[in-house]
Amino acid sequence: MHSPSAVFRRVLVANRGEVAIRVARTCLKMGIVPIGVYSEADARSLHRRFMHDDILIGPAAPSESYLSIPKIVNAARDLRCEAVHPGYGFLAENAEFVRRCEEEGLVFVGPPSTPMALSGNKIASRKAMAAAGVPVTKGSDRPLRSADDARDVAESLGFPVMLKAVAGGGGIGMARVASVAELPKAFESARSVSLANFGSPDLFIEKFVEHARHIEIQVFIDGRNHAIHLGERECSVQRRQQKLIEESPSPAISSETRDEIGRLAVQGLESVGYRNAGTVEFLFSGGEFHFNEVNARLQVEHPITEAVTGLDLVELQLRIAEGEPLPIDQDEVVFSGHAMECRVNAEDPRANFSPGPGRILEYREPYGPGIRVDSGVAAGSVVSEQYDPMIAKVIVHTRGRASTIAAMERALRGFRIEGVPTTIPFHRAILRTPEFVQGDLWTTMVADLGISDLLKGPKVPEDHVAALALALAAKPHLVERFAGRQRLRRPRVARWAALGREALKGGNDAVSAHRQR
Repeated sequence: MHSPSAVFRRVLVANRGEVAIRVARTCLKMGIVPIGVYSEADARSLHRRFMHDDILIGPAAPSESYLSIPKIVNAARDLRCEAVHPGYGFLAENAEFVRRCEEEGLVFVGPPSTPMALSGNKIASRKAMAAAGVPVTKGSDRPLRSADDARDVAESLGFPVMLKAVAGGGGIGMARVASVAELPKAFESARSVSLANFGSPDLFIEKFVEHARHIEIQVFIDGRNHAIHLGERECSVQRRQQKLIEESPSPAISSETRDEIGRLAVQGLESVGYRNAGTVEFLFSGGEFHFNEVNARLQVEHPITEAVTGLDLVELQLRIAEGEPLPIDQDEVVFSGHAMECRVNAEDPRANFSPGPGRILEYREPYGPGIRVDSGVAAGSVVSEQYDPMIAKVIVHTRGRASTIAAMERALRGFRIEGVPTTIPFHRAILRTPEFVQGDLWTTMVADLGISDLLKGPKVPEDHVAALALALAAKPHLVERFAGRQRLRRPRVARWAALGREALKGGNDAVSAHRQR
């Protein structure tokens, strides 16, 4: 699999951040020249350093840069690229973009436009999978006409239900609805989000599967209709349908079940003429699997599959796009050990995971046997409010699940990120819960367990605030040390120090006055 590329000389990496770096690394390994794009906001982005050449494609707003089909196609043509790798996000699942690449003679590293369009339409993909014999979740197979129409369908299915954008993906445009009373507001909100993100307000409804696990199967199909699956990933730890922790294999799946759902996933994608990498997502509850959706792209969590199989998934994508056959048969796929990925985002888990854009003042990654970090930042990098707040992905691979959890905890302790809030405290908290340790996972567990309560720092009695403020003002170097020891947010401790400085100038009454506010 490491022989030089026979077809592609230059590949445009139509993305940014850690995924652009990830694709570029494999291109370089294969002897392909990676070519990049960047927006004005990314003029100093780390991903530019990994490109042989790159080009400015517009302002920070994604609609004027990374989501602009004409600008991406022009960049590929102007920089003499034979192919385009979309990464994930942005245009990675845009069928019109695939068609434009095909018209321009560019090879799109992914499925052809027809199966791409089918996978992007959730109703069409439901119908196609059902026709191929894949069990699907109960729901509507047409767009909803109105909130009243949604109510009628929901009542026939029974609450709770899930509203979904027909053209959606990535958990966007989805809403769980528990009663008739909630439906009108949820319907209008989901329509608005869908229109803003996908250009279509169309929604449909599925029966909400209680206490379900999110299990997905990684599939590859080459141009000769040779197909394999690379096992499952469990992605049940989520917040508002956004994945946070993923692992492979799933602690709930036997080898026999893996073979069966792998067969179903391959069968479903083969039936629609799919090619290249694809992921078939299922909900697993009560011993039964139900089709959820197809992701027609490289997944954020692909490194854990790479860890347990020893395969480079980006290399497989590129070789299939070049017209080569898959270099491995299903019976040659070997699964080894246990892998887990935690997404480190610039979000404050103590404030309902609110985004925390800003400049990263200090950045240090963990290292050691079995630890991999995929990142697109360094000290001085800016996490822009225009883009996804992901800072890094930490991947750990060991012999078993218990040792992987322990190694992940060590890896998370080894991170040092200053300047922006991160989700690291959340990951450390949930890894210690009995449910996670025992492998009892479900898609709403973050909300159901009240994870945010585990993250609340200790309350300091009010009558101690003045004394703390004065002490911190007198010895500023203690601020960082005190914050870390007490697991308190540094902005809070810094405010106390500011109160102390004011008190030293204006008398202790100043602290009391501010405390009363």
